[in-house]
Amino acid sequence: MKHIYLLGSTGSIGKQTLDIIRKHKDEFKLIAISGYSQYEDLLKITKEFSPKMVVLKDQESALKFSYVFPDVMVDYGKNGLKKLASFNKEDKNAYLINALVGMVGLEPTIEAIKIERDILLANKETLVVGGHLINDLKKEYSFNLYPIDSEHNALWQLLNHEKKDHIKRLIITASGGSFRDLSREDLENVSIDQALNHPNWSMGSKITIDSATMMNKGFEVIEACYLFDIDIGKVDTFVHRESLVHSMVEFIDGSIVAHFSEPDMHLPIAYAMFYPSRVETNIKALDIMKMNQLTFEEMDEDRYPCLALAKDAYKKGGSMRTVLNAANEAAVDLFLHKEIQFLDIEKIIREMMDEHHVIDHPSLEEIYQIDALVKKKIYQKYR
Repeated sequence: MKHIYLLGSTGSIGKQTLDIIRKHKDEFKLIAISGYSQYEDLLKITKEFSPKMVVLKDQESALKFSYVFPDVMVDYGKNGLKKLASFNKEDKNAYLINALVGMVGLEPTIEAIKIERDILLANKETLVVGGHLINDLKKEYSFNLYPIDSEHNALWQLLNHEKKDHIKRLIITASGGSFRDLSREDLENVSIDQALNHPNWSMGSKITIDSATMMNKGFEVIEACYLFDIDIGKVDTFVHRESLVHSMVEFIDGSIVAHFSEPDMHLPIAYAMFYPSRVETNIKALDIMKMNQLTFEEMDEDRYPCLALAKDAYKKGGSMRTVLNAANEAAVDLFLHKEIQFLDIEKIIREMMDEHHVIDHPSLEEIYQIDALVKKKIYQKYR
């Protein structure tokens, strides 16, 4: 039986992970969970699954929670998340699922690596901001990093047992997001509700906005470079409106293999959780007749400048990726609180990147300092 330590249990990925555990209780045992502000959801999850540890947002909610569940180890905040990641250090059947959103997900990943715990990764910032740190840790610790993101999960399946020098390029698809049919002029006054209305996927609010700006795809390009140790020049993106092909791999012999499935995150999560096995699920199989309507379009980086900004940040390297991520987090937050317009997101990110002098190999401490400084500048100017 696999023991699951779940960071972000009340978010979109977390809830779908719980669906899988619920259906396969003979395969998985939920040991620890975290949640941010969804206190009532954490109560329900704890009542249903009886985890040994629960991490909440702050001390007040943690104290309140401990009165309800006196036999559960309760903690809170960033330190609580780090403790959860390394909880039960001797557990040899442990798997950390990192479904946190934002920079808060980086340190728990590092804590898990230091006890050589395998990680199922949905948190983008771990690799976007800290990819160089993870590469450093690979030299010292033995661990597996399994991607949950649908595109990277698809690439993982397609590349299994393939030699790196046989790969010509990786192809990541994008739905085009909420505004794929709007002109740049139309984007100037779009609403939050419009932005959150994704055509194909059900996701959290931040990632849905990142999908609309195509920053999400930029992050995925960066992640792919780290996950598969490949040059950014060999990672392409295409708009694929149907979201049935999640990724493709072109090999040097001219052949292309593709991963097809319905746009349902239960599938990549289940694949990572059951790996190296496959099991029968209740996930709807792809209707093969839908595949006579597949479309692919070149990615227009003038139309989606956030994708170009992400690639530029990766090429400049070091701390520029931290600036990219911090500026995006703050700008998306401002947009979701109706304090800026949609197109201001890319403007703010570009502004912060233009001002930054790159540190080649930033430490964890330097990453957090830069993150805080960038966000402070943005909030002071735009809030």
